[in-house]
Amino acid sequence: MRTATQAGVAELAGFGLNVFSQEELYAIHCATLEVLEHTGLKVRCKEALEIFAKGGARVDFETGVVKIPQYVVEEAIRSAPRTLLLAGRNPKNDIVLDGKRVGFINFGEGISIIDPYTRDYRPTTKQDVANITRFCDAMDEMDAILRPVAPHDVPAKVAVVHNAEVIFNNTTKHVFIGVEGGRNFKKVLKMAAAIVGGEEKLRERPIFSCNICPTSPLQLVDHAAEVIIEGARAGIAVNMLSMAMSGATAPITLAGSLVTHNAEVLGSIVLSQLTCKGAPVLYGSSTTIMDMRTATAPVGSPELGMINAGVAKLAQYYLLPSWVAGG
Repeated sequence: MRTATQAGVAELAGFGLNVFSQEELYAIHCATLEVLEHTGLKVRCKEALEIFAKGGARVDFETGVVKIPQYVVEEAIRSAPRTLLLAGRNPKNDIVLDGKRVGFINFGEGISIIDPYTRDYRPTTKQDVANITRFCDAMDEMDAILRPVAPHDVPAKVAVVHNAEVIFNNTTKHVFIGVEGGRNFKKVLKMAAAIVGGEEKLRERPIFSCNICPTSPLQLVDHAAEVIIEGARAGIAVNMLSMAMSGATAPITLAGSLVTHNAEVLGSIVLSQLTCKGAPVLYGSSTTIMDMRTATAPVGSPELGMINAGVAKLAQYYLLPSWVAGG
């Protein structure tokens, strides 16, 4: 098992970024509960709407708006696991997410690359996925593997399956992958189960986890909701990764952005816990600002660091394992 360092531990040495006090975190939490109960989420998945309705949410099946009472949100936060095992194919690469321990992973998903041999700038291929995965597997600094680039030389509808196949065959570390819908999730699940010797063994030692992204502001589209549901049923951790943009799909202020972000993540966690109480989840973030000149999301901006420092504190406030973007 890999041993991770700890961040944010109170000591007399070192430095850190204390973004919010406990009272300010509580204020963000209360504002989030108000948004979820009175504004709600737009959910574009019939099965998800039915699960929310059975779990106590007020659901408008015509508009797809789901309004979640505060007690349902609080119960979902309490039932989500505080500790997660992210198993590798080789047990020496197992990592455990708990407390303030910190691990590192590569970024994804790139769509173009400067060819290391020809120096041409070209779209990425399945072979690039394999090569970069092997590179990350060899780096001690990388605790797990995220699908690094997109394989443009395979059919787009099943690119996820090709990604999984080539990544599983080129690393012994835990794998994070976006699977884009329940159908692809089931294919990747069967692949991982075949590797470890069956779905029950996979449940005991999950060698992959999934990323899903709510659509800001305050929406869960069908393919994201499907993965949350199927992941909960299979015991596979799902990383609820909001990608809100301050000044575009979220308020420009730090606290305001985090309320939108928090509502999207907690709403997703509620769906997971209503599907299967105790299902493993991660509190995720790639939220950043909008570059006003280019209308893009700069993931290397100082504001991204500020936002995700706040996200990490929110996750700790909820006692949930977290995933945040950084550079």
